[in-house]
Amino acid sequence: MNTIDSTKFGCFWLGCKTQRQGEETVIDPSLHLSQFSTMNFFYILVSASITLFLAILSLPLLHQSSFFSWKWKSPFSHTTAELIINNGVIYTSDDSLPFAESMAVANGRVLCVGNHSFVQEFAGYGTQVLDLGGKVVVPGFIDSHVHFIYGGLQMKQVELRGVNNKEEFIRMIKDAAQRTKKGSWILGGGWNNDLRGGDLPAASWIDDLTPGIPVWLSRMDGHMGFANSVALMLAGITNLTENPRGGTIVRTANGEPTGLLVDSAMKLVTSHIPKDSVDDRREAMLRASNHALSRGVTTVVDMGRYFPGVSTDLSWEDFSDVYQWANSMSKMKIRVRLFFPMETWSRLVDVINKKGHALSEWIYMGGVKAFADGSLGSNSALFYESYVDEPDNYGLQVTEPEALLNMTLKSDLYGLQVAIHAIGDKANDLILDIFGSVASTNGMRDRRFRIEHAQHLAAGTPDRFGKQRVVASVQPDHLLDDADFASKKLGKDRAEKESYLFRSLLDNSPFVAFGSDWPVADISPLSGIKTAMTRRPPTWEDAWIPSERISFDDAIKAYTISAAHANFLDNDLGSLSQGKLADFVILSTDSWKDFSEEASASVEATYVSGVRAYP
Repeated sequence: MNTIDSTKFGCFWLGCKTQRQGEETVIDPSLHLSQFSTMNFFYILVSASITLFLAILSLPLLHQSSFFSWKWKSPFSHTTAELIINNGVIYTSDDSLPFAESMAVANGRVLCVGNHSFVQEFAGYGTQVLDLGGKVVVPGFIDSHVHFIYGGLQMKQVELRGVNNKEEFIRMIKDAAQRTKKGSWILGGGWNNDLRGGDLPAASWIDDLTPGIPVWLSRMDGHMGFANSVALMLAGITNLTENPRGGTIVRTANGEPTGLLVDSAMKLVTSHIPKDSVDDRREAMLRASNHALSRGVTTVVDMGRYFPGVSTDLSWEDFSDVYQWANSMSKMKIRVRLFFPMETWSRLVDVINKKGHALSEWIYMGGVKAFADGSLGSNSALFYESYVDEPDNYGLQVTEPEALLNMTLKSDLYGLQVAIHAIGDKANDLILDIFGSVASTNGMRDRRFRIEHAQHLAAGTPDRFGKQRVVASVQPDHLLDDADFASKKLGKDRAEKESYLFRSLLDNSPFVAFGSDWPVADISPLSGIKTAMTRRPPTWEDAWIPSERISFDDAIKAYTISAAHANFLDNDLGSLSQGKLADFVILSTDSWKDFSEEASASVEATYVSGVRAYP
């Protein structure tokens, strides 16, 4: 178990111990104005002077006003804690006091962090005390990019993640067909052809196994889908069907559709899939919440069921049918910040004007999202140079630049945060150009533009993120999927110069936030932290591009305080600081040294607003 010098601990309200010129000044936090009510005038003057002095000292420690109204308590009004956790290694993610051994919680927020003797002063009748036994505690993790309800739905569908051979792929579809009534759809996803050496599936693989049953299986990145012949027929896709703007119908040498659809072409099939019921989507949200909590995630940024070629209505239906319902019925288990399709920006402006930026402490109205390109795995990310395995292919420009610029201008003008998906080097530069133009046109303000993924960056692009103060919202575990095949698609030189530039981004900008893109990758901040530190896929002995590894401190902050800042939530979330919401995670380790060096631990318990939510 670690031991930490107790003189480093303090309280955010009244320094439990302060060091001045090498001497320790002990301040007794048990003093209260009420104790002086009957004292003579001299003592009243003395106490008033002390009060003024301490108030001046505490000013630098006060945070900005909370996003939600919450009355600050005077240092001398003895608020009783509802929960006190003791005997732990509490990492706060707050540089003013990085570690503490105890924490008090009241009204769902952090009342005080500090050493045991000080925090114990807030104990009273009914206070629950939890002895951590030396365990490590961290702030609740924030996953800055998920597709939450979509992931919850996929948990009940055919799960093809990790399937690395054709035979197993076909067997799983066969098993699903035996459980499915004719006319119903077989749905699922997570397949990755690169695990099979790049061999793409074809409708002919499963047509004989799925007579009368339409099949739709999305690739792991959500930018390519696979349909059998029944689904193609329902969609009216033939050799005469033209590629839609921003999408591709993959064909054989004879021009026949293979069953694969890329980006906006997916809508040709997905528009025919029966809608998930309201009950199914509500159950999916609750299922996803439990899954996230088991990974220590207490807040997610939900980009919705929105992909190229998918209806923009789905995100709004989930908002009204699921999130507003759960909020009104007190069924929310996890905090969510919602993004909506950029095409619907005016609708979001209307909602915010009526309801504000937060429906409650559970649901935050975020901003709008759009797409610049596709994905590397689907050969649809937009690059300056062509794909090595497809010399005539430079990727897809999913949204026309002029339309993207106009929507961004309007969204930003009305104060909405803008997030745009960009993976290829050309796509990232295109979006940075648009962001620069919009900032110049609309004027300077704290807008926190976001680029989602920022996976492959040309020389000099990381510096542009810093200069333009653009948030790089990246997903470390995507590196594990791409490391084995990026060189095959881009060439070794390009892949190693511009892929997943975590260190370069952090060296140029503090605005880096981590996430998972679940269900593309699993929700697992502990895995993401380790990946960002080591950059080593499971089968590799050495790191991929070791110069781009980052420190443990940078990695954990990208899931906590930096993620909160990227989402305008840093007044309430991201650190275990006085006044913030008491979301925290108890880990299995009692060694901070081992944890910070290896990022090896598991989640033992997750607390939201000071209440245990998992297990």
